[in-house]
Order: sequence, then structure tokens, then C-alpha cells
Amino acid sequence: MRRLIISLAALGALLAGAAPAQAAAKDPVQALKAVLGPGRGVSFTETATLADGAFEQAELRRRGAFELDAEGRVKALDVTTTGGVHGPERAIGFNHRIGGTSYRSGGVVGKWLKKGKTWWQDRHQTHLWHTELLGYDEQLVNPGEPATLAALLRNGVRSGDTVTGAITFKELERVSRWAEHASHIGWDGGTRVSYTLTLSPSGLVSGVRSTFTLAAGLDELVGKTVHVDTRYERWGGKVPIKAPDPRKTTSELCVEKLCKWRLPG
Repeated sequence: MRRLIISLAALGALLAGAAPAQAAAKDPVQALKAVLGPGRGVSFTETATLADGAFEQAELRRRGAFELDAEGRVKALDVTTTGGVHGPERAIGFNHRIGGTSYRSGGVVGKWLKKGKTWWQDRHQTHLWHTELLGYDEQLVNPGEPATLAALLRNGVRSGDTVTGAITFKELERVSRWAEHASHIGWDGGTRVSYTLTLSPSGLVSGVRSTFTLAAGLDELVGKTVHVDTRYERWGGKVPIKAPDPRKTTSELCVEKLCKWRLPG
């Protein structure tokens, strides 16, 4: 009887130790689809570093939220960036059925705003140009898109709560609307993005680390390596992103003392 009790106790301990592994083995794509819906999204924080050999540019830090639709596409964003040479900057953007509208405050744009205005509105977009809002060191891998997440899982190797792999710009653009609308995705389709996903016990992505080296594009970026570490929380939470106060908003800038300057329509 004593041996039986000891054996049962050992079996119970073994099963208890296996429970977290079983929880982590949930299907991440199905877990994601279960939390997507109108008015919902995800909050995030991230650090981004641009490296050139041994030299590393001071890292940028971002925090904010994305509102996602049922397909995981970004409908709206509200992101604050710090660590840049021009000071903190906040960007709010909305994707419409056709076109997009963005608002920027602080940073370099803040130096060009007319007196009494704190936001610049830009409607001259065929879509939400998130690269222009966030920079070329943005996180290209969007784990909020089920098709993108499925491709990352296929291309990667899973070990416990992490998935490690690589995907080319061309492959990423094919499955990801976020990547498709990135300004630098078309520079070199063969560029490889190495990534590591971290999964929570519920199967949702809690973190993405990605790295890629730009082989083409702007001269000042060619040969540089982008490292981005993004942390996600509150998947499926309400994301009330609103446009700024119109009384503090302008579509005109003052550049080199020339005001009423606009982008071409």
C-alpha cells in the first residue's frame, strides 16, 4: 500500500509539471482569432536599435496600442516614441476603406507647427504610412494577423513557449498587410528577417524579437542591422483611439519661415 501511495504521489507531481507545457501548446492562431473583434486590439512596448557593425545608434522606445479588425489588420494606432534626437513624438493614425489619416505631435514636426497648434494632420495617403509615423526601425512582424502568425509558425521551430525562425521580406509581404504597407519592404525581397516569438500559457504572443539587415534602399540605411524587441499585453482589450482636438490640429506647416506649406494633393 505504501508503494502504491508513493507511486500515485509521483504520478501526480509528474502531471502537475506537465500542465504548463500542455497550456503552452495551445494553437496560437486559434487563440488569436478568439480575441479579435470590433473596437479591440493590443497594447505594446518596444525598443529598436539600428546597428552598423560595432556601432549602435541610441535605441528608440515606443509604447502604445493598435486597434485591430477581425483579420488582425491595424485599423488605428496611437504610439508615443522617445529616445530620438528630436524629442518625444506621438502619432495617431486611422486606416479607412480607402486611404488613411494620420496626426503627429512633437518630434521634428512639432518644430514646424503654427503657433497655437499641437497636431499636424496628413490626409495625403493611399493607406496609413506607418513607416513614416514609426520609422524604418519599426517592428515589421505583426503577430496580430492570423495569416502572418500562421506563416511564422510554419517557418519556425517551436521549443516550449518560443518559436524561432526566419522569413524573407517577399514571404512576409505576401501574408501581411502590415508588411505590405511598410515603405522598405520592397527594397529587397530576399532580405531575411530572423525572429523569436514568445507565447503565453494561453497561446497568445507575448513578445517578438526580430532582426534584419538592409541590403538596399536609402544610402544611410544600407548595411545597417535593425533589432526590434516588442512586448504585447491585453490582447482583445478595448482600444479607444480618438482623433486629437480639431482646435489644436492643422494641415499646414511652417518650414523655413514659409507657412501654409502643404504636401501636394
